[in-house]
Amino acid sequence: MSTPETLSADQAVARAVALAAAGGRSVLGIAGAPGAGKSTLARRVVTAVTEQLGAGVAVQVQMDGFHLANAALDALGRHDRKGAIDTFDAAGYVALVRRLTGGTGTDSTDRTDTIWAPDFDRRVDEPVAGSIAVPPETVLVVSEGNYLLDQSTPWCELPGLFTETWACVADDDVRVDRLVGRHMRHGRDHGSARAWAVDVDGVNAARVAADLQRAAVLVRT
Repeated sequence: MSTPETLSADQAVARAVALAAAGGRSVLGIAGAPGAGKSTLARRVVTAVTEQLGAGVAVQVQMDGFHLANAALDALGRHDRKGAIDTFDAAGYVALVRRLTGGTGTDSTDRTDTIWAPDFDRRVDEPVAGSIAVPPETVLVVSEGNYLLDQSTPWCELPGLFTETWACVADDDVRVDRLVGRHMRHGRDHGSARAWAVDVDGVNAARVAADLQRAAVLVRT
């Protein structure tokens, strides 16, 4: 396994713009622990590509759209650790990435249908099906999530599907502070927000960290 290249966020954005301009469709995966800055980087990439190449050519698709519904997590007894690897529809997410990359055997030049992806609504803490349109003219799809480099099945299929897989890395104190602020914005008091960031998100962060060196690029955030 080769050593990942380390880039600043600005350098990573420039790399993504070049990837989008190369022709055809690229699907970029951005992995990282909770609070590492994946979504922020993905938004920056989509904005930069849109400014350079025009509206509709770059789309952000979140792995978070494949969270199991809260009712399903309640039934499975997993709601108190939402965000763990077994609280996602992993096979569904891998299937979507395969469709986005044309990995079903359909040549990308023949792509004529809009693909609809789910989103995650943090206001209600639930996934929302059919929310994100990926039209045929999209040249860069940016998909971010915690477990894109995980070696368990079926997550292990993802690096072979993505055009490139990056990993966001941030100092733990910065990452935890971001998570505490996020959880507080969505209704938790400071104590419970910090407890979730350390005790629940922390377990997931440790799992993610074990595989980050498998990325092609590390982005310091």
